[in-house]
Amino acid sequence: MARPDKVAMVAEIQERLSKSQGTVLTDYRGINAGDMTALRKELREAGVEYKVFKNTLTILAAQELQMDGLVPFLNGPTAFAFGYNDPVAPAKILSEFAKKNKALEIKAGIVEGKIVGPEGVANLADLPSREVLLSMVVRGMQGPISGMVNVLQGNIRNLVYALEAIREQKEASA
Repeated sequence: MARPDKVAMVAEIQERLSKSQGTVLTDYRGINAGDMTALRKELREAGVEYKVFKNTLTILAAQELQMDGLVPFLNGPTAFAFGYNDPVAPAKILSEFAKKNKALEIKAGIVEGKIVGPEGVANLADLPSREVLLSMVVRGMQGPISGMVNVLQGNIRNLVYALEAIREQKEASA
């Protein structure tokens, strides 16, 4: 590759790494073409981009982005799964695929600029989806509010009972 091409490629890698919310690095040796095509299709459907870059160019890009912790993971064939919208999607899909296909090795991950090892990627993959987490938060907030509504309704209900008792008392005395 000519020097300007390498500079452009380093810039492209930097852009992808900085733009991505979640990135997973994998070693794809031993995966047959059919399985790789199925994996790429599944990733593409989830909005995840799966690319292979030269390690030397990626090291240059990582060093310029102050991601020196990424360098030890850049040996051997490395493919990158970039999740631009959902930081958890690449980890979930690749972890599921790695369970079925032992040839895929998860090397590391980057979650919002923080580098994590393979166990960090596995922990990330075990997280519930964003929608489930949001529903859990809403449910947690809803409990105290509904409790307060019940307490307030209890006071109103007691007032209605008291007024009804006064009405019945006045009717009986009249």
